[in-house]
Amino acid sequence: MKAIELNFDGLVGPTHQYAGLASGNLASKANAYCVSNPKQAALEGLRKMRFLMNLGIPQGILPPHERPFIPLLRNLGFKGKELAVLKKAYRLSPAIFRACYSASSMWVANAATVTPSVDSQDGRVHFTPANLVSHLHRSLETDMNYHLLKKIFANEKYFLVHKPLINHLDFSDEGAANHNRFCSEYGGPGLHLFVYGRSSGQKQSKGPQRHPARQTLQASQAIARLHRLKPTQLIFAKQNPEAIDHGVFHNDVISVVNQNVFLYHEAAFEKTADIIKRLQERAPYHLYCIGVLNSELSLAAAVRSYLFNSQLLSLPTGAMALVAPLESQENAAASHVLNKILQADNPIQALHFIDCRQSMNNGGGPACLRLRIVLTEMELRACHPQSILDEALYQRLVSWVEKHYRDQLSTKDLLDPALLGECYNALDQLTHLLKLGSIYNFQKI
Repeated sequence: MKAIELNFDGLVGPTHQYAGLASGNLASKANAYCVSNPKQAALEGLRKMRFLMNLGIPQGILPPHERPFIPLLRNLGFKGKELAVLKKAYRLSPAIFRACYSASSMWVANAATVTPSVDSQDGRVHFTPANLVSHLHRSLETDMNYHLLKKIFANEKYFLVHKPLINHLDFSDEGAANHNRFCSEYGGPGLHLFVYGRSSGQKQSKGPQRHPARQTLQASQAIARLHRLKPTQLIFAKQNPEAIDHGVFHNDVISVVNQNVFLYHEAAFEKTADIIKRLQERAPYHLYCIGVLNSELSLAAAVRSYLFNSQLLSLPTGAMALVAPLESQENAAASHVLNKILQADNPIQALHFIDCRQSMNNGGGPACLRLRIVLTEMELRACHPQSILDEALYQRLVSWVEKHYRDQLSTKDLLDPALLGECYNALDQLTHLLKLGSIYNFQKI
């Protein structure tokens, strides 16, 4: 079956800020309360999308979520009109106030887990939006992601969008950032590697000491059942607790897969050598397993450079390209590893560097900004067409950002009465650009 892989990127929202809300994310904590640049962040994201589109990679767009999210504050007992509610929350609970402004929906690698139709037993593309229960600000994204996916992939002949897993820590789910799919070609059968940090209700080996393990084994197993995957298609691997303590809060910070190429750090998993052996035994094709030794690139350097949060892509020529953040070019050890990979015998033949510093400052590299979705030609035609990027839409979105986004945003700016109206107006205009209808709460009042 012929199929292609699309990268659906999250469009950075107008309240992009550095609030330091993500425990275990070292960049998020290090840059807490710094002044952000929302316009620059959104334009960086759009330029990345266009660059990939020009490489021949089909590119989709997921819009930002409604922020500030007033329903959160009302649900928690803050009464009054919108601006009064925001001021009360700022005074009485600053952390909740910052959470309701978070633009973290930009990192759509956490939006959902996706299974292509070739792998599911009912022949449909399956989506399960992540419940993201490990953090308040991210848990706000779940319902919107569900409704967005239902809107964009509405044809139930081809797509099945499941409801998120139950909101319980035993089923903590962080989406595709902890899921890898191996295949010989996108339309061929896949082997699925689900990565988890902890298992509930079982005797545990030593876990991380400094930072929380977010994904559970139980969540990954439930998604595999929902997506009607066969046991022979599945491998479950536990994260290395030491890696989590070094800031590897998601698996996509320490490994990346594309088709039959696996780039990973030797400390990615609790038993990395065993996982590689199992993958090679299960795959009915040659796997290029490119392991990076700790002596070549330490865990600390891997997290600083975000080398493994690169996008590994199949080009129309048949070769593969690695799209990495500038930080991995500037880090001497990471740059040496990348050059070594290019010179070795593997399908990776090109290396490109992307400026996404505004996202990186919050702990999100190129791979965090995209959700990979494998589709046949018929399935692609069944998608919401205005969600697929072309040059004309790119230009319209750039103009939209230039018109509506602020150059700078600090914590005190969040109390500016004008900001609420600016955000609502921007998002309202965006729904017209993308022909999505009234998808935001404020549009329905």
